[in-house]
Amino acid sequence: MYRQILRLVKQGVAKRVPATGLGVFRIGFGLVVFQEVVFLYWFRHLIFDPVPYVDIASPILEYLLLGWAMVAVFLVVGYCTRFAAVVNYLLWIVFVVFTPMWQDFDGGFDQLMIGSSFLLMFLPTERALSLDKLRKTLKYSTIAHRYVPPTDVSVLCYYIPVLCSLGLLYFDSAVHKLSAEFWRNGMGAWLPATMPFYMSGIDWTWILNNKPLQAIIGYALLIFQFVFIFVCCLRPFRVPLLLIGLAFHIGIILSLNIYPFGFGMLVHYALMVPFAWWRCLGKALHVREPALTVFYDEQCPLCNRTVITVQHFDICKAIAFRGLQTHARQYRALDRISDDELLKDIYGLDRKGRLYRGLDTYVRILIGMRYLAPLGWLMRMPGIYHLGQRVYRHIADGRARVVCDEGCAVPPKRPRPEEEPFRLLYERYIGTPRQLPVRVSKFLVLIIALQLNSTIHYGIVYRLNRNLETRESAALPAVMSNAVLGLSHTFLGITPHALYLHDHFAGYEHLLALTYRDQAGRERWLPFVNEEGRLVAPNWGRVQSMWANVAVTARIKRERLYRLIQKVTLFWGKEVGLDVANAEFTIKLKRIRVPMDWERDLRHKNVSQSWQDIGKVIWKDGGMRVETPGIDIEALSRSK
Repeated sequence: MYRQILRLVKQGVAKRVPATGLGVFRIGFGLVVFQEVVFLYWFRHLIFDPVPYVDIASPILEYLLLGWAMVAVFLVVGYCTRFAAVVNYLLWIVFVVFTPMWQDFDGGFDQLMIGSSFLLMFLPTERALSLDKLRKTLKYSTIAHRYVPPTDVSVLCYYIPVLCSLGLLYFDSAVHKLSAEFWRNGMGAWLPATMPFYMSGIDWTWILNNKPLQAIIGYALLIFQFVFIFVCCLRPFRVPLLLIGLAFHIGIILSLNIYPFGFGMLVHYALMVPFAWWRCLGKALHVREPALTVFYDEQCPLCNRTVITVQHFDICKAIAFRGLQTHARQYRALDRISDDELLKDIYGLDRKGRLYRGLDTYVRILIGMRYLAPLGWLMRMPGIYHLGQRVYRHIADGRARVVCDEGCAVPPKRPRPEEEPFRLLYERYIGTPRQLPVRVSKFLVLIIALQLNSTIHYGIVYRLNRNLETRESAALPAVMSNAVLGLSHTFLGITPHALYLHDHFAGYEHLLALTYRDQAGRERWLPFVNEEGRLVAPNWGRVQSMWANVAVTARIKRERLYRLIQKVTLFWGKEVGLDVANAEFTIKLKRIRVPMDWERDLRHKNVSQSWQDIGKVIWKDGGMRVETPGIDIEALSRSK
């Protein structure tokens, strides 16, 4: 097996492909991280405070979240990309392991993000659509020579994240699904979308009521997850898998309220887009004729840096640059301007022959680049324009006073790109071109072994015999397997993907919600669970997981439920303006159906069920008391 993997890895290392898809993946991944950090910051008192607004979490958490948001921005724009990737990986581990996120607020995709963040540290994603690429071009370019950073990567940079983050996850999830009755009945996509705690606000009844279609979707997803890892690297299957995967995860985003997981998986499909599609997209964006021709001083270092910078951001190729010394006298519009005047400013000529000078040229550059046109329009506004003129004249006139001799055309000696300290460190510990295939092969074998440990233990053996770990002969292997899984779960994101199966939904036939009285005495629903039983925005993702997977389940634990009721009433009570130190909330119960086979119009039946008052949450002088007269909370799953 190892020799076969090594042979395939050597072939992958030798095959070079454009880095565009990697750049798009980095941008999408950074945006997912950014939205999740914003979510954590918004809910920081609910998630991190032991008692919201009363027993406050360490203030350092807020600074860490703000720093994490900045790291995510760095990933999106590709600035200090490798450093940002390392910090992002460490922050995921810190927050998942050392905060309440791991216990009560598991977002369902934390392990996916940890695993992909680990790989991101080693992927050369900065080679496309990044500021790092621009920085390197500026650093190593001279007036006489333009340095062009490498823009190609090994095809393994695409295959390894797809295999590890998608393929292994899908396969493990599919193995677990075989033990779920409703998945075997073809209703795997149907059941969660009919359960109010999991459904989105979009009514998909017209699809849910089509049993044959639901069966096709359910079985197709099972087959898709089983075969993905074996065929995802084969060219004939790439586009079909891409289209099915996009439909799969867009469906999750639209039909369920676990959108972070949907987006987290979706961005990985940028790595499966055929390379020809990126080339076609680039050609489609390019304009046939430049919107503006810009003339610059070829002997001015600052002007050359400006040209490099504009060309980096000009994705439409709408700006053409011409050197004044070489091309100026070829254009009639510039004939009337003396050589001295030409060198004092930057000039632009549009398609209609109109000439622009100085700041006006930069405004037309921004407008010509299309996607930066709003910034160009902003610069034309009174006040901003006049301030910009003063700044521009200060820089341009200062440049004109500098006499450029032969020495200024050659920048100070710098190390070549291949001599950069980080690259030397990378080659020392990651491997030289000769060592790299061997080390990558060993890494893949390790990942496969760790995933098999999880899949075989929990997806097969545990499912077939739940009493395995109680047997004396199996106790030691089970303990060792759990120890290995604990490490791989924490640092590589390898975990059992037994999400929303029969052992979660069986007996889950009750919902709980909370209401309060406003100043006029009218009953109001907390902006948490609404009259239909759905968790409303922004209580999705890990907050939805807290209530639907931890607080209220088929087997409710009283202590855990009361602790999370305390968090919810304090957090949302303060948000709606209640004096939470002395407030009263009503606990409401709704009965629903969660069958293991298809039932017509179940979504409407579940959301239209009536609520009954079963108790109260009473806050008095800062202390909470829960009263549920005549009802045993822990016996709800056994009552009908």
